[in-house]
Amino acid sequence: MSGFKAALLVCAGSVLLLSACATIQIGSGEPYSRASLLRFYKLAQWSFGGRLALTGQKDSWSANIDWQHNADKERIRLSGPLGQGTTVIQLTDDVVTIDHGNGDVQSSTLPEVFINQQIGMSVPVQSLRYWVVGLPEPVQAFEETGTGFKQSGWLVEYKQMQSVENQSMPRRITVTNDQVKLKLIIDQWVLNDSNAE
Repeated sequence: MSGFKAALLVCAGSVLLLSACATIQIGSGEPYSRASLLRFYKLAQWSFGGRLALTGQKDSWSANIDWQHNADKERIRLSGPLGQGTTVIQLTDDVVTIDHGNGDVQSSTLPEVFINQQIGMSVPVQSLRYWVVGLPEPVQAFEETGTGFKQSGWLVEYKQMQSVENQSMPRRITVTNDQVKLKLIIDQWVLNDSNAE
């Protein structure tokens, strides 16, 4: 498994504690409700830490993930046990930069094509920045299901929700199509409500 694969699977879980953020406490599970999460389209900052597993037709791997969202940038840190094989992915508009460490930094203006080439399987990273907070990508058609929605050929299911300061947030998410299955477990959320409505 390449360093990039290990890093891509870990980048969604590390928590950035900012003075303007509220630390989230995990509570009892609650049912998924897209309507209750609509304000997160406007939330300027959030981050989470957790674990990621990716299974394709010929390969599978897992990693820790730290994901930090800002209004103009996504920063995803993927790592193996004890931080081994760390890779940092930054997505700004339509430019992706991947830092494998030791000065090995690459970038592309075709984010999903580039990331898919790196890991050998399709991962809808641009849509994932919405899906991880429980929302379909805006301006793209979707179909609601009992536990999530279908969008762009992917089934997004919220297997378990968690109570985060009176807000129901995703804890266990699966994203699947006929070739790839992605599982994400989010252990901790940090939200900044300053720009949410």
